[in-house]
Amino acid sequence: MKATDGYVQENTGLNLLRKGRRGLFRMLFSRAGLLAVLILIQVGLVAVVLHYYREFFPHYYAASLLFSSVMAVYLLNSHMNPAAKLTWLAVIALLPVFGALLYLYTQSDVGHRVMRDRFIALTEETREMVPQDEGTLERLEAQAPEAAGLARYLRRTGCHPVCEGTEAMYFPLGERMFEELLVQLEKAEKFVFLEYFIVDEGLMWGRVLEILARKAAEGVEVRLMYDGTCEFSRLPHNYPKRLGELGIQCKTFAPISPFVSTLYNYRDHRKILVIDGKVAFTGGVNLADEYINREHPFGRWKDTAVMLRGEAVRSFTMMFLKMWNLSEKEPEYDRYLAEPTGSAAGAQGFVLPYGDCPLDDERVGEWVYLDLLNRARDYMYIMTPYLILDGEMETAIKFAAERGVDVRLILPGVPDKVLPWALAKSHYKSLLLSGVKIYEYGPGFVHAKTCLCDGREAVVGTINLDYRSLYHHFECAAYLNGVPCLKDIRADFEGMFADSREVSLESIKKEKLRLKLAGMLMKVIAPLL
Repeated sequence: MKATDGYVQENTGLNLLRKGRRGLFRMLFSRAGLLAVLILIQVGLVAVVLHYYREFFPHYYAASLLFSSVMAVYLLNSHMNPAAKLTWLAVIALLPVFGALLYLYTQSDVGHRVMRDRFIALTEETREMVPQDEGTLERLEAQAPEAAGLARYLRRTGCHPVCEGTEAMYFPLGERMFEELLVQLEKAEKFVFLEYFIVDEGLMWGRVLEILARKAAEGVEVRLMYDGTCEFSRLPHNYPKRLGELGIQCKTFAPISPFVSTLYNYRDHRKILVIDGKVAFTGGVNLADEYINREHPFGRWKDTAVMLRGEAVRSFTMMFLKMWNLSEKEPEYDRYLAEPTGSAAGAQGFVLPYGDCPLDDERVGEWVYLDLLNRARDYMYIMTPYLILDGEMETAIKFAAERGVDVRLILPGVPDKVLPWALAKSHYKSLLLSGVKIYEYGPGFVHAKTCLCDGREAVVGTINLDYRSLYHHFECAAYLNGVPCLKDIRADFEGMFADSREVSLESIKKEKLRLKLAGMLMKVIAPLL
């Protein structure tokens, strides 16, 4: 296979990299389509009552008021996040029919109960397949006792062990990760597993696909899984079949389906690449050209990633296999997990890969951030593309700053979505008054999901500080403690501070009124964004 500018040549006969078209049918059943239909039902019902049954309108109003009161009692006694309760109360009070239908639809999890049961069963089935080395846990307890509790929590919730013998390499830009990723793919001998939220045609995916197709022809097992949102926004529906012609096994995770893809539709937001069980990549970088600054839809794209080599890779192998096996009748693990990881001799520190699943009652991604914020003594630096905070997270960030921790947030200077950007800004004043420092990245958009605590701990992964990542998506990350690349992460943050403009109370006053109003309105429905 040959590629020009990243695109597979027509004369190969494969002709895979053609832009998929967004189907009208699929768009109708997207989040926006569902909301539009339910609003029309609400407006239509009120119009019918007013036009044909005007004399019964007081009865309709009384029934709506009673229904809203019943729903309020029910919601206030539910186990839902407090911010989400307020949102649903507001929606149902203002639009009883629309709000109730939307609530019942999303909470019923149409099409996802089978997935939940299957995922829980797989978790129990694989709980001891990647065991915790007790000596490693004891050494973590001795060297970093403050982190041992977090390690025990992650082990209990998701079977994720803390590991030694793992080398971690940090990439401050997507293009730097891409260079190393190509080098490592060329070394693949047994299997390559890829799980991504976004795959899109272009230079990046073209180069990767070229290697994968060649490796598959050589007998390397190649599996690719991408999120179903790609089917109506990035790739054609039959893309898995096309890749199958190259010898690449491919699945679409949770395709967008009519009346099945609810508002809380459990997207697979993870980015995982595993090679032979020896090398793994994770971070914010998807397989599309904007992530390596080949395209510039929102100025310079800032993203980060980490490559692991050694014992901790086995956890990412397991994470991929569990997701892949959701739809497999006879899942296979042993021959992949038994592969030697090639423990990195002389590697320092501890690495703990972990995942977050929206199908259980654990908020792993949020608890890790909260744990770091509560234990921080000197500083806590965070990069995130979105800032849609619940009460717990906002309180933890503010309290850390108020007890003297240097808390700094880096957010985009150029947004990819205006409304979430406006919502993020609605948090600024409260955070600034508590002493939090906020920076907006001048050259463009920040997509990185990285935090650094006191120079001794860090997280690099896929988890944003917003409701979708913390509550509704499958996510993953690598927790790093005492590894040498922490100094590279610190240097990256320092460079970002220099390239960013610091937000102040004065600069907030100069924001456009429509942006402030949009933020205030969006805050009402923040948990639904």
